[in-house]
Amino acid sequence: MRWAAVGSALTVVGLLGLACLGSGCSAVGYYAQSVGGHVDLMQRARPLPDWLADPATPAPLRERLALAQQLRRFAVTDLALPDNASYTRYADLGRNAAVWNVVAAPQLSLSLKTWCYPVMGCVGYRGYFDRAAADAQSRMLSESGLEALVYGVPAYSTLGWTNWIGGDPLLNTFVNGGEAALARLVFHELAHQVLYVAGDTAFNESYATAVERLGLVRWQSAAGRPAEDPAQAQRSADFRAITQRARAALSSLYASDLPDATKRERKAVLMAAMRSEHAALKAG
Repeated sequence: MRWAAVGSALTVVGLLGLACLGSGCSAVGYYAQSVGGHVDLMQRARPLPDWLADPATPAPLRERLALAQQLRRFAVTDLALPDNASYTRYADLGRNAAVWNVVAAPQLSLSLKTWCYPVMGCVGYRGYFDRAAADAQSRMLSESGLEALVYGVPAYSTLGWTNWIGGDPLLNTFVNGGEAALARLVFHELAHQVLYVAGDTAFNESYATAVERLGLVRWQSAAGRPAEDPAQAQRSADFRAITQRARAALSSLYASDLPDATKRERKAVLMAAMRSEHAALKAG
């Protein structure tokens, strides 16, 4: 899964959770960690000019932040994306993920468990700023009979709701990626601030991904950068084909009248085949 897309998969409830705290929601602890984690992230952020002017800033980081400034200006002038405080500051979190997502589904289903939040609606993940808390939630879901997974997310969006206090900052968890990856992420996350439909993850991600792809092509053309390597594009297409075939096979299996025990056995075979095909793709 491409990390820029994964990054946008999490829109943290953050300060929006305060509304729920005041109304007596049962998940007070969860919203408290969301607010506390985001506030800590915001407090670590400093304006890009401060980092660029600081002689202690390592040269490689200075170059990346200067590039981020150029991308941010391009997003406004050429892509008509919001001109606000987002991605005008930088923070080093001292870890390799901004948050950790927990996802879960029944053992014989492709339908994710969903959680519902104020404003953003219902989504198929639950984000934590603390890895141990995410692992604990995953274990609880597994004990209830679901299949659960925890994965690190390098970036997330607050949909522009925190621009009044500095906006979403650039983070060490993603700023050092390749130029194309950084451009994609900035364009993608700003697109979420333009249009976001509560509860419709498929539409939101499809829209933002279209913006990032078209934006990258325009950036590369304007900046005189080479277009995306055709081989890399083909590898991405091949990976999507592998997962789509596996998904179709699993969907057909789950919808069949076979006993659950047989479905689990065949599921294991299908998953092993998908991993083998993916390994061959990587080796090639």
